[in-house]
Amino acid sequence: MSVQQHATTFISSVQESLANQTFVKLSLGNYKGEEEALKQLLIRRVLIKREEKLAFTFRYKTRDVVKNYSIDEGLTLVVNYLNTGFKIATLFSTQKDLILEELNSGKVVLRESKASSTVAPSASHDKEKNRLIKPESKAYLQELKITDAEGNVFKNAQDKYRQINHYIEILSALIKELPTGTVKKVADMGSGKGYLTFALYDYLHSVLNLKSEVVGVEYRQDMVDLCNQVAQKSGFNQLNFVQGTIHDYHAADVNLLIALHACDTATDDAIYKGIKANAELIVVAPCCHKQIRREMEKSKVKNDVSFLTKYGIFLERQAEMVTDGIRALILEYFGYKTKVFEFISDAHTPKNVLVVGVKRADNLKPEAESERQATVLQKIKESKAYFGIDYHHLERLLDL
Repeated sequence: MSVQQHATTFISSVQESLANQTFVKLSLGNYKGEEEALKQLLIRRVLIKREEKLAFTFRYKTRDVVKNYSIDEGLTLVVNYLNTGFKIATLFSTQKDLILEELNSGKVVLRESKASSTVAPSASHDKEKNRLIKPESKAYLQELKITDAEGNVFKNAQDKYRQINHYIEILSALIKELPTGTVKKVADMGSGKGYLTFALYDYLHSVLNLKSEVVGVEYRQDMVDLCNQVAQKSGFNQLNFVQGTIHDYHAADVNLLIALHACDTATDDAIYKGIKANAELIVVAPCCHKQIRREMEKSKVKNDVSFLTKYGIFLERQAEMVTDGIRALILEYFGYKTKVFEFISDAHTPKNVLVVGVKRADNLKPEAESERQATVLQKIKESKAYFGIDYHHLERLLDL
């Protein structure tokens, strides 16, 4: 068989494996061409916006470059590279491995071996996950300019779509810690344009099959009007947005309270509302920790970390940790198991801290509960004294 016949047989096998869904991947190596620093070429199937493509990973000495091509374009490019530099190509399919190799003598051989993999990988894009919030047939995602009418996520909305799903993944794990059917009413404090509010309603109703009432609290009337229109168009009959501040909202019957990026003491207002409502789950992502920083700047107390806090940037970070640490202690005082953890919503946004309170199910005897609370109060008192803090806003709201 001639060189050309070997190459034709190889490409035909690649086409056949793509057509019958047995294609695993294609690898080109031993590059002797003119493209500087190119070492290897890896090719796999991907599905992008419901169109099958070939993803080429060009491996250079110090970097990788990924490009996507249509099937026809990709196969043409493979043939060109086989003719201009790559001396070996391996087709991995679920039926067999097929190797095309040009030897040092110039002779070309084609040989088969047992399949390295018997399972074809998913064609989903490598950054695509099994999202809890699917983009298809979601009127609210269309109205909020996240997807088009066919359910394709707009390029400029990819980060927001990932962020929405990341939040829902976190909340889903927390909700699973609660007894089934607990989440009857949700309040999203400072809901803004409602991205998370809509997605959470969708998750509760479509995935968990709950009939939870969800309320978005937002100060800006134009945002409230917009979100209520979107909710109506989406058929979300138990979702409502109301105008007002976190401080003024009546949250007596709320089971799950959320406040993402409520500025400074507005986060304390939200936690206060959740504690007073005896909410089973409180989730806040604080920002702008100004109140405690002002306290620390005013007192100028000397302690073991003064060598750090004399620098503004370190004082700011210390104030953030102290503010949220005392918030967690106050939640513990009122019977919550607390978690404070850092998360990254996506590669293009900064890190955030979540402060989470889950209502404890255990019922301690009155004497033990009183002793536990006294211990927590002492920790709060000692922490304030150490950092020269006269008061914490949440502490004052709760009359501690």
